[in-house]
Amino acid sequence: MTERTGPTDLVDFSEMLARGQADSGGYRFDPLDPVVQARARRRRIRRRIAGLVVLLVIVAAVGTYLPLTLLAPLSPATLSSTKPSFTQPGAVVLTLPSVGEAAVSVTGAETYPRTVGTNGILASSGGAGPLPIASISKLITALVVLEAKPLTGTEPGPTLTFSKADHDLYDQYYVLGASIEPMKTGSSLSEHDALALMLVASACNYADAVSTWAFGSRARYLSAVKSWLATHGLTNTTIVEPTGIDPRNVSTPADLIAVGKLAMMNPAVAAIVGSRGIAVPGVGPLSNNNISLGSEGINGIKTGTLDTAGSSLLFSATADVGLAKPITIVGVILGGESRESVDRAAQLMVRSIRSGFHTVQLVGDGTVVGRYSTPWKDGARVVTGSRASVLTWSDAPITSKMTIKPVTTATDGSTVGSLDFVVDGAPIAVPLVLDGSISGPDGWWRLTHPHELLSVR
Repeated sequence: MTERTGPTDLVDFSEMLARGQADSGGYRFDPLDPVVQARARRRRIRRRIAGLVVLLVIVAAVGTYLPLTLLAPLSPATLSSTKPSFTQPGAVVLTLPSVGEAAVSVTGAETYPRTVGTNGILASSGGAGPLPIASISKLITALVVLEAKPLTGTEPGPTLTFSKADHDLYDQYYVLGASIEPMKTGSSLSEHDALALMLVASACNYADAVSTWAFGSRARYLSAVKSWLATHGLTNTTIVEPTGIDPRNVSTPADLIAVGKLAMMNPAVAAIVGSRGIAVPGVGPLSNNNISLGSEGINGIKTGTLDTAGSSLLFSATADVGLAKPITIVGVILGGESRESVDRAAQLMVRSIRSGFHTVQLVGDGTVVGRYSTPWKDGARVVTGSRASVLTWSDAPITSKMTIKPVTTATDGSTVGSLDFVVDGAPIAVPLVLDGSISGPDGWWRLTHPHELLSVR
């Protein structure tokens, strides 16, 4: 006989009641049956555990996702950048005369090493050997006299009284066709005015008389000038008489540039040779023989002309090229074709040196050099924090390097890098700053963009 079993729990019984089978087969369901109750209890526990597990999974997922997305570190903003360009200056082409010998020197721009040149000579042409220097000799005579009889600035100095022998010099140099000025027997002049006549009017009779007055004789003068030349290292210069009328008075461009610098360092000489004209008692107003004065900043020094040796000019000039102080240019031309050609050559030399200084605009203030952008559509420009320009000489090499650091968030005006220039070896740094701010994303963007936040970068 087969044993009949009843419903396994209340749910089975309820279902049977709904179908009218609660007492099917004569079996009556007893909800208080311990077996039935135990089975029902186990089922309820399993369902609660399953629900709790699902809840814990959900809580765990949410508890992990929220911190991961809301607290995930941000990747640096994407940077696009372009280094600004500048115009590299070209090499200067110095204009030097094609006739005779010439050399030029620059002082006052020593921060540009290439302006110093070799042994103090920036450029030269036509050779470097000794040539007749004509009346430039008078400048050497004046410097030697002033070493023995110094003057300060424009003070008149001691008085010279001219003898009959001095007066006779006028006729001697007149016969030789030299430059002369009146010198009466018994007349007197200050040392300053006598030097002015020999340097401005280039009067040979005054050069001869002053040198004898200072040293007592021609022989003593020649001994003094020889010693003076040796003291200053002017080994390629020879002086046999004080005026330059003798072609054996010779020198080289390099020596004469040194002489020119010594002359312009002497206040008395510099004032005299820079005068357009002089007014000397008993002689009258006289114009400077150096007609280059005032052209292209030329402020001295001495001309020289010999029929057998051509025209020469030792000159000094100042030029404002953009430095704190004007530069000084000293140049010399020996053996030129004419006074006019030599004057023109000197002016071109000065002009070409001035043109060799360039102000190069490296970068302007606020120049856009890059941009940061973020996945959450924020961004800012990278701009230069200041302008930069530099004064250069000739084709001084200029290089640049731009460095911009990675950023995630930053405020307006933050320094984010630098634009570094090197000009002829000297560094110039321009800061790069943020134009605008970069803020982090909001919470909603973080929750809805897990891939951008959590993907491996």
